Amino acid sequence: MTTTDYDDVTKFLGEWGHFQKLIALLLCISVIPNGLTGFSVVFIADTPPHHCLIPPNANISAEWRNYSIPLEEDNGEMRYSKCTRYKLDVIKRLSDNGSVPGIDVNVTEIEQESCEDGWHYDRSIYISTIVSEWDLVCSDAWKVPMTTSVLFFGLLTGAFFSGQLSDRFGRKNILFVTIGVQTLFIFFQIFSTSWFMFSALFFVVGMGEVSNFVTAFVLGTEVLTPRIRTIYCTAGVSTFFAVGYMLLPLTAFFIRDWRMLLIAIALPGVFCFPLWRLIPESPRWLLSQGRVEEAEAILRGAAKKNGVKAPEVIFQPLQETLNHHNICDLIKSSSIRWITIKLILMWVIICLGYFALSLNTSNLSGDPFLNSFFSAAVEVPAYILAWPLFRSCPRRLCLSPTLFLSGAVLLVTQLIPGKLSSVSIALEMMGKFGFSVAYILVYAFTAELYPTVLRNTAVGTCSTISQLGNIAAPYFLYMGTYYKSLPYILMGSLCALGGLLGLLLPETYGLPLPDTIDHMQTIQRYKKRQTSNRGRPVV
Repeated sequence: MTTTDYDDVTKFLGEWGHFQKLIALLLCISVIPNGLTGFSVVFIADTPPHHCLIPPNANISAEWRNYSIPLEEDNGEMRYSKCTRYKLDVIKRLSDNGSVPGIDVNVTEIEQESCEDGWHYDRSIYISTIVSEWDLVCSDAWKVPMTTSVLFFGLLTGAFFSGQLSDRFGRKNILFVTIGVQTLFIFFQIFSTSWFMFSALFFVVGMGEVSNFVTAFVLGTEVLTPRIRTIYCTAGVSTFFAVGYMLLPLTAFFIRDWRMLLIAIALPGVFCFPLWRLIPESPRWLLSQGRVEEAEAILRGAAKKNGVKAPEVIFQPLQETLNHHNICDLIKSSSIRWITIKLILMWVIICLGYFALSLNTSNLSGDPFLNSFFSAAVEVPAYILAWPLFRSCPRRLCLSPTLFLSGAVLLVTQLIPGKLSSVSIALEMMGKFGFSVAYILVYAFTAELYPTVLRNTAVGTCSTISQLGNIAAPYFLYMGTYYKSLPYILMGSLCALGGLLGLLLPETYGLPLPDTIDHMQTIQRYKKRQTSNRGRPVV
């Protein structure tokens, strides 16, 4: 008997016993910290309203103090300039002379200077952010989006290494190592003394965050039975991520200081460590490594929890030769290579659209905490919808139409007149809904396409390269400053390309998870033969 019989051999456990319920719940809980961390930069690095500081010892009259900052038009409103003030020595001389601003002196004719004494920040929303802590404004304003880019580069690096490490050293080990890395380095960020130190630590936080999610996703995929696997991969793990995301604005609403907010964000990760004793290693992975006795021990423990009796011998000795695999196996054969290329392009397109719309919602008028909450809440029905779609429909017919619909919504959005802003916002939310569905569908589809010996490497590699879409998202939005419709046209067109690529992938609906590369290729050949024989007369 080989690992390809895994689903049939483990049917004695049942589908939804105490063991499966416990594992699904614990793995879902383990991704809640990811939702808290993933978009924390929205609040930690938000830029509060600010203008040049006029020091208390400037010795100028209250009347001149009110006129010391130039006014500039901002979205149709006159506001204090953020980066300049009138020359303070001139203001002081005029104040000492008793001149009246606006009557004796035309204030706008006074020479301006930069904010030599720092900035005054509005504290009505935040007590402090890293922007107000290290004055990341004006000439240093570029550091704010760079902070987000550093996190995404960390996500890219973590996804690349964790997938291969997980396939080599085990799902459980890498899961808890990455939870530890994420939690520990968030705590380290609290003691940051500069923006550079904060960003360097944020890079490591990103490495742990995506690695945790990908590994938990794959571990659940391999441990759970086919029917429950579908629920877990769609509505399960992603909904718990969205729960963590929704908890972020709630937490930030009550904690307005960025250091204290980091403590609150890190605490859920600490509570995940006791789960080590309850979450087992993937028996599928143990079998792929030839560790049959350990795999059987886990399944016998699961049978005991479910109140069923395990067979005397669960697995026969493996007949296949055990080999270690790496990222090169994703492009070694022509059939797997083309699957990998098409999937990577789809991942990049989906991530680009998802993060671009997520970042764009932060620019909406209104309360920033409510905006963030709504941005997270729209994902919950998307993930719930993904479950019945993935359970009852062919994978290609789930993923491709979702991308086509998202693209159509984006193309229509740029045609809406500016005065109908509520319609544009509603369409953008529909677009994010579609991208959220596509995001989790492509995760589950990828896990089904690749064998156990490459599954975490494949998902990790796709997740790694997809971070290029995350990094590009802010720049796509920036194109709107030159031509407002350009971001929507580009993203809508890319969605159409992604939909076409999805139709070219092999179908996995109703097929068992492959455990070896040969098994993967056998399933694909069988599916092709089955498709080509449809409609032929039986002889």
